[in-house]
Amino acid sequence: MKQLKAILLTALVLGSFTSFGQVKALDKLEVLYDQGHYKMVLRKANRLLDQPDYDYSFKPEFYKSLALFQLADKGLWAEFHPKALQEARELFSQVLASPDGIKVFNTHLNHVSQLKRDLVQKALAYKSEGQQAKYDEIQQILFGLFDRIPDLDIPGEIHSPTVDAPEIKETAATTEEREKIVKYAKKYIGVPYKWAGADANGFDCSGFTCYVMKEFKVTLDRRAEDQYNSSAKVKQKNAQKGDLVFFNNGSGISHVGIIVSAKGEPLTMIHASSSKGVIITNIEDSEYWLKRLYAIGTYVKGE
Repeated sequence: MKQLKAILLTALVLGSFTSFGQVKALDKLEVLYDQGHYKMVLRKANRLLDQPDYDYSFKPEFYKSLALFQLADKGLWAEFHPKALQEARELFSQVLASPDGIKVFNTHLNHVSQLKRDLVQKALAYKSEGQQAKYDEIQQILFGLFDRIPDLDIPGEIHSPTVDAPEIKETAATTEEREKIVKYAKKYIGVPYKWAGADANGFDCSGFTCYVMKEFKVTLDRRAEDQYNSSAKVKQKNAQKGDLVFFNNGSGISHVGIIVSAKGEPLTMIHASSSKGVIITNIEDSEYWLKRLYAIGTYVKGE
């Protein structure tokens, strides 16, 4: 009996040290990330992912994805790892797809919010440098993966402008066209979100507006920002069915939808949501969308 107790005690002690070692190894990722040692985070996360003892935790995938996001524009390292952003997106999505991963995500939401701010600042830098492709890529990441992440205060964040736009004179023809636009757009409710998607197999936000408006012989630019730039601006109080509504996440136009509410009604849009595909959303009931509301534009021609 004494021998059995000794064996059990030894097993318990060893198990405690193993458990402590596992927690310590995982917590080290957080400490290194806090200190900005992203390459070390990447190396340690890769080692942990190779060890079955750590399969119970999503922490290695989580911090590996964050480190990859941070390293993806870092000089020579980025040149030798051109698919870093793609890998980061895939890992990040894997974490979000699991209930256990969501727990890790929620526990370390401060790091995700900080990363979101860093990505917004990167997007602004790319835009100022004229690197449109890189800017577009970051914008897609921000909308597709970080659209529900709480914001930290962003210096210089752009707020909704006051547009001094003339009111478009409506006719029976424009009223009918607006109704047709909304009716046609609603046919695609439930179509899944697809990055760069522009047909009924899957839409991203600007792909959806392009597809719908093409039915009415209106050719839109592919990017949401270009759609904003070329649209006739409308005061929010005059927004009507068939107008486009634009949102800004701090680094430029990040999303676009089609208004389905009548003038004077609570502002409501149909849009390609990254989480639910094509849906209808009441903007005024959503703190997230209302905070990012930037402008209304139209391609419906009145008198």
